[in-house]
Amino acid sequence: MTDPNPKPGNGCWSPRLVAFFCNWCTYTAADLAGVSRMKYAPNIRTIRLMCSGRVDPQFILDAFSKGADGVLIGGCHPNDCHYAEGNYKCLRRFQLMKRMLADLGIEEERFRLEWISAAEGDKVKHVVNDMVEKLKALGPLGLPKKFEEWDQEMEHLEHAVQELQPESQEVAHA
Repeated sequence: MTDPNPKPGNGCWSPRLVAFFCNWCTYTAADLAGVSRMKYAPNIRTIRLMCSGRVDPQFILDAFSKGADGVLIGGCHPNDCHYAEGNYKCLRRFQLMKRMLADLGIEEERFRLEWISAAEGDKVKHVVNDMVEKLKALGPLGLPKKFEEWDQEMEHLEHAVQELQPESQEVAHA
């Protein structure tokens, strides 16, 4: 089986970018970029949501845990949300997630929020290309591989603890 995310050393690695786009603005801008035949990196996998305020923090964590090297959120400009305050809700969650991802050791450049209106197809192109270039410079995140390593480490620690306990002693579980 081939590695779905090869290492940068062999020349065939390219970053995986997951994007959560607001239906009314950023997704429409991405559509405009496509219709206008603007060239931007094909590394992006777009998920359309009705509002950027609907981006759940779990979506971000799931994207990274399933192999994304970066996550981009696109929403309406402030005071231009079709759902009144959805983008402000998104901004609060974005700030929370930035802190959480930093605590998990994920670089800040791997997670980005952009306000892009429906008429800004060119901005979609620039943001996607810029983020892909930054991800190439950072290299693969490789979180699924890290999970395997952490599982092996936990198994090793479990065996070490079991060896330290006398066999006759029972451990009470709550």
